[in-house]
Amino acid sequence: MSHRTTLIASALLAASLASGNVHAELQARWLITGMTAEDFAGPTPNYPSPDAYYDTDLNITWLANANVNGAMTWADANAWAASLVIQNQVNGQTYTYDNWRLPTALQPDVSCSGHSGDLSFGSGCTGSEMGHLFYSELGGAAGFSLLWSSDPDVAKFSNLQDAYWSATALGEPYTGYAWNFNFASGMQDGRSETNAFYALAVSPGDVGIAAIPEADTWAMLLAGLGLVGVATRRKRRA
Repeated sequence: MSHRTTLIASALLAASLASGNVHAELQARWLITGMTAEDFAGPTPNYPSPDAYYDTDLNITWLANANVNGAMTWADANAWAASLVIQNQVNGQTYTYDNWRLPTALQPDVSCSGHSGDLSFGSGCTGSEMGHLFYSELGGAAGFSLLWSSDPDVAKFSNLQDAYWSATALGEPYTGYAWNFNFASGMQDGRSETNAFYALAVSPGDVGIAAIPEADTWAMLLAGLGLVGVATRRKRRA
């Protein structure tokens, strides 16, 4: 059985290292992917684009790359998210992020425009995680596509596509169907699990570091001087 070490920013780190005003709901997080010690050297470190965004409303972290692996069936999309591992080593310290899944779709959801028994669908489904992202965080409107939006919040997500799988199946009597959300229309509906749609990865809680520190502060963090909490738990079996 292997273990994972997750670096989670503490409130002290966020308060002391973040510069300027942070977005109230989508806060930048770095998973330290592709970085080297040189990125933190000098008076002006090389700040890369954030790898993820923490949603303070839902207490989940969205992977910023909205199309890592192309269109997939529902089963393949769930398997991809569950097996996703982001790992990097900086200054001899290894950081592993592997607690990923697909977003969930709340059922029933009173915010949806359509209802049939316990099934909720259509526009306005803000109870679902992708619906919340579309309407509440990215400012989407029913019937309007975010794919060509110039909104800076939308630009936080690279490679945004139209239709994405949720982790939630419709269940009986609609076996073989799962919920899908479309960022080109703001619509949620059920589709056959054999269709090929895209996958967004989310991780429960606040994952990553809230701000890139200066080189000296980074060394202090790695030395474990109390600014960052390190949580260790068992990695799920594949």
